Amino acid sequence: MKLYYSPGACSLSPHIVLREAGLSFDLVKKDLHSQTLEDGSDYRTINPKGYVPALVLDDGQVLTEGPAIVQYLADRVPGKKLAPPAGTLERVRLQEWLNYITSELHKTFSPLFNKQASEDWKAAARALLDRRIDYVAKALEGRNYLMGDTFTVADCYLFTVLNWAAWVKVDLSRWPGASEYLKRVAARPAVQAALQAEGLLKD
Repeated sequence: MKLYYSPGACSLSPHIVLREAGLSFDLVKKDLHSQTLEDGSDYRTINPKGYVPALVLDDGQVLTEGPAIVQYLADRVPGKKLAPPAGTLERVRLQEWLNYITSELHKTFSPLFNKQASEDWKAAARALLDRRIDYVAKALEGRNYLMGDTFTVADCYLFTVLNWAAWVKVDLSRWPGASEYLKRVAARPAVQAALQAEGLLKD
């Protein structure tokens, strides 16, 4: 398999899942601000949507959209328990979290990275983000991970998105539970390996 990624972008989530799952894969870096790959080719020939992640399977098929990719990978290695079995209520709860992260957290961060976004838009996004993180912090109370004591693909995605807070000057110390959660996930060997491979760890 090949994972097309940009360092620190939402593609970090399936990258972590691949390492947690112990699956064999190659990383292909895409420039975050253009459609050019390291070999000079156009990324849109792989994924016409133009954004990461994209996962090329061994048979040449291409999967896109992080929440879909991470569930596919988790189902490849059910013994790792990165996702509850399909068809169970717990699996639906996992999908509930993936949808919340992608629609309410991920999208709310987007204006803060957009150089064309007005200050009013960014201020509104920050206010909304506070409420969204409030919800996550309350959900994490008394839990090690989103689904309880078991680390799942939802944690890979939440870690990736909450990690953006430092890049856009959102102070997570206001939510001690969320800050501790980030540290707990960051300490996992697979997460460390993914961060190292993407050049995101400081020496």
